[in-house]
Formats: sequence, C-alpha cells, structure tokens
Amino acid sequence: MSGTRVLSDAPWLSSGPAARVLVLLNRNGEEARVVGGAVRNALMNIPIGDIDIATTALPDEVVRRAKAAGIKSVPTGIDHGTVTLVVEGHPFEITTLREDTETFGRKARVAFGRDWVRDAERRDFTINGLSVDADSVVHDHVGGLDDIAARRIRFIGDPDQRIAEDYLRILRFFRFHAAYGHGEPDRAGYLACIAGRAGLTSLSAERIRMEMLKLVVAEGAAPAVAAMADGGLLLPIFGGVTYAGPFAAMVAAEHELGLAPSAVRRLGALAVAVTEDARRVATRLRLSNAETKALDSMGHRWWRLYDMDEARARRRLYRLGEEAYRDRLLLAWARSGAGHHVRPWRELATLPQRWQAPKFPLKAADFVARGIAEGPALGHVLTLAEDAWLAADFPSEPAALAGIADQTVARFTRDHRL
Repeated sequence: MSGTRVLSDAPWLSSGPAARVLVLLNRNGEEARVVGGAVRNALMNIPIGDIDIATTALPDEVVRRAKAAGIKSVPTGIDHGTVTLVVEGHPFEITTLREDTETFGRKARVAFGRDWVRDAERRDFTINGLSVDADSVVHDHVGGLDDIAARRIRFIGDPDQRIAEDYLRILRFFRFHAAYGHGEPDRAGYLACIAGRAGLTSLSAERIRMEMLKLVVAEGAAPAVAAMADGGLLLPIFGGVTYAGPFAAMVAAEHELGLAPSAVRRLGALAVAVTEDARRVATRLRLSNAETKALDSMGHRWWRLYDMDEARARRRLYRLGEEAYRDRLLLAWARSGAGHHVRPWRELATLPQRWQAPKFPLKAADFVARGIAEGPALGHVLTLAEDAWLAADFPSEPAALAGIADQTVARFTRDHRL
C-alpha cells in the first residue's frame, strides 16, 4: 500500500513562507513534511488553502527554533503537539508526529513519536493521509494516491472504529465525497456510517453546522445528500422530514441561473416546508440570526408564488426585496416539480435584472393636506394607499397618484364613520 510520487508544479515547496518553515524544521536530525488537505488539493489540481506541517521535532523545539529565527509562535494546541508559526503574515499549524494511545469520542490521548506511518494511520480518510517533503516527494502509507486517482473517499483502517472515535466523521465522509468523490460512495464506509448514525445525536450543533454548511454547497452535494437520505442519516441531523428531490432541484435551479451556491437556500429546499421547519432547522444547526431570518422568509407561504404573472411578481419583489424574493421563488421552483420546464420560472427569477422596484411616491404630507391627522390614523392611511398603488401596478403620473390619495382618504373616512 505504501508508495511515493513526485508532486509537480508546487513552487510553494521551494520558495515562500512554507518553504522557509520546512527549512527551519528540516535540520539537526529532525524532519518536516506538509500534510493533509494541501497535499490532497495539489494532487487534484485544486487551489490549496491552509498549509499544515507535521514534524518529528517536539513542540518546545519548534518554539525554540522559531524564536531563534525571529518567527512568531502561538501555542494553539501545544498539549496535543500543535504550534502555529506566523511567517510573512501566513499562519502554519505545526504538529509533532503522534499516535493515539486511547480514543474516546472526539478526544484522544496521544503520544509523540517519529513514525510517519503511525501518524498517517491515525487520520480519517486515505486522501488526507498523504504527506509531501521539501523535495516534492509525496509519501503514501495508506493508499491515498490510488484513491485520489479513483476519486474515492475511503476510511483509513476499520471504518466502524474510525467513526466510533468521532461521529462527526460520518458527515465528513459525505462532505468529502461531495467535494472530491465520484460515483457511488465507498460501500464499506457508507455501511459503517449507517451503522453508526445514532452517534450523530451526540454531536454539538456547532460541529454539525460546520460540516453541513460545507457539504450542501459542494459540487456533488445532490447525490451525496440523496445517499444520506437513503441511509436514514438526515433525520438525526434535522429532526424532521427532509426532501432530497427539491434539494437536487434547487441545485439545478442555481446552475440554470448561474448563481453561486447558497447554503441557506439549499437548506431551505432540503428541510423547510413551513416556517416552523425553518425555526427547527435554525435551532438544530445553531444558525446565525441573519441565516435564521432568511430561512424563515423562504418558508413563509412560498406556494403562493406558483403561477404568478409578471405583475404579481413585481408586487412580490417590491414587498420582499431582491434577495428574499429570489430565495423564496427558488424554493417554490424547487418544490414545483417543473423538471425541464424551467422557462416560466427563469423569467420570474430574473425579474430583478429587468425591473427595479420604485419607491412609494406618496408621502405623509399628501394625506395631512387632505385632512388626515398625524398619528396612528396617518400610518394606516399610508398603508392603504401603498396597497392601492401596488394594485394599480406602480403608477407614477401625478393625476393617478392624486386619484389614489383621494380614494384612500375617502375610503378611510367612510369606514371610520361606521
């Protein structure tokens, strides 16, 4: 299973801040390599983000070398062997090689070591168990190179054991499959996730939120979510009915419109039929106030957006604003079962690009001049007038506006005489 490969086109290994850290740690009998996501992404020709480095040097030695080189060090997880070095404004997590001596849930007792194989074997998936040295040689002790070539997400070692160590790995399995996998999920891993699904209830809302918000916007989110639904994995997360079909339709609608994926929109399609669903999802995923408000707006009578003509759509856009209008409309589209008959929905969804809602032109002074006293009555009259203006399709001509004002005052006066 072990193997090596030369990583081409990785200039960050030979120059720049990452190379500087490797030079600092690769001397006097110690070795350092870049590990994890940066290696995986480089091999898959995906832009890399954070660069994490593993080393045989103990944390105190890492700190000592950094100080001698004038590099800032932060003991972000020093008890578990992690020190963050800040080089040229870039943070690098430096972790001493280790192996688990005992695991219990997310926690683990670790021992520092010098064995690259044991360090790789304690990671979650084979594609995350690779390391690359300063000479651009990729070291594979767990079969990750073959799995990257096959676009396969596979647990290192026994899937049941790896999941029992941390049940969040169930969500990470599907998130990584959605982002990097191809075809059906690895069967052994999939069955282990199903077998361990009860453990999802032990996870904090914050940890679930972190994974789900990344999962639902990944490139392969629709088939991954469908696989989760088939395996009974969504109920422990959302605590209610979920809708894999509308979720896939939402993904398709975003593609049709050229929109960037929205985690909140996709959560709405997946788990929100009414506003009560929105509040439950927001609580279970510990969503922000802004996210909760957006989800709640999506779930509010979205079915009323079916079969709208453009005049009615303009009124909805005026009332909701562009973002809330688009999100609620897309939820209605996703739940409509429209399939390939997307043209009417596309026309409605692109209305904000063709038409900008005007401001209500009548003012309080227009009604004070017509004998309405300031106070609650004035506010009520303004609301009635705005409704009449919308029903008349946003007229701007002075005569039409005067007519609306006169009719509104007459109606209000008549109603309040009764």
